[in-house]
Amino acid sequence: MSAATVSRLDDVGHALLDAADRLLTTEGAGALTIRRMASEAGVSTMNVYSRFGGKDGVVEQLFINGFALLAERLDAVPTTDDPLADLHGCGQAYRRFALDQPTLYAVMFDRVVPDFDPGEQALATASATLDHLAARLRRAMEHGLLKPIDPLHAAGIVWSTCHGVVSLELKAMKPDVIDWPAVYADATAAIVAGMAP
Repeated sequence: MSAATVSRLDDVGHALLDAADRLLTTEGAGALTIRRMASEAGVSTMNVYSRFGGKDGVVEQLFINGFALLAERLDAVPTTDDPLADLHGCGQAYRRFALDQPTLYAVMFDRVVPDFDPGEQALATASATLDHLAARLRRAMEHGLLKPIDPLHAAGIVWSTCHGVVSLELKAMKPDVIDWPAVYADATAAIVAGMAP
C-alpha cells in the first residue's frame, strides 16, 4: 500500500488499524486474525482485504505508521545553537515514543507478529527515520563536537544503544532496582562522549 493510499484511508481503514493495535496490546499476536480484526472494528472481513490486502498489509501499515510517528517526534525536537542538546532531545523523544507507543514499537523492532517481513516501502520508511538521526549527528560533526565519521554509521551506534536500553525498560527488567531514566541518560551520554573528537 502506498503512502498516498494510507493518507486517504477512510474511517473503516483506521478502525481496522485501531482494532489490530488493541488486539496486539491486549491479547498478543495470536489474536491478530482477519476475523478478529474485522469483528473488533465492526466490519466484514472483506474490508481487511479491500483496504490492506490481508493481515500482513495491516501489520505493514502499523509498521509504517510507527516509523512515521517516530519521525514526527524526532522532527518536533527543535534545532538550536547547541547540536548536542538537540541530540539529547532526540534521544528523549525516542524513549518517550517507545514508552507511549509500546505496541507500535514492538511491531517495528521486536517483530511480534510471526512471519511478518516488512516490504520495500516499510523498510524505506524505517530507513528515512534513521536519516533524521544521521542529520542531527552530521550537524554536531560539522560543529566539531563529534568525530567526523559516517553519519549513518554513527546513527546506527546511537540508535542501537537507545533501543537496547528502552527495550529492557519496556520489558520491566528490574524496575524496582534500576532507575531506567537515569540509565538511559547515562548510556546516551556515554555514546556521545565516545564519539567526541
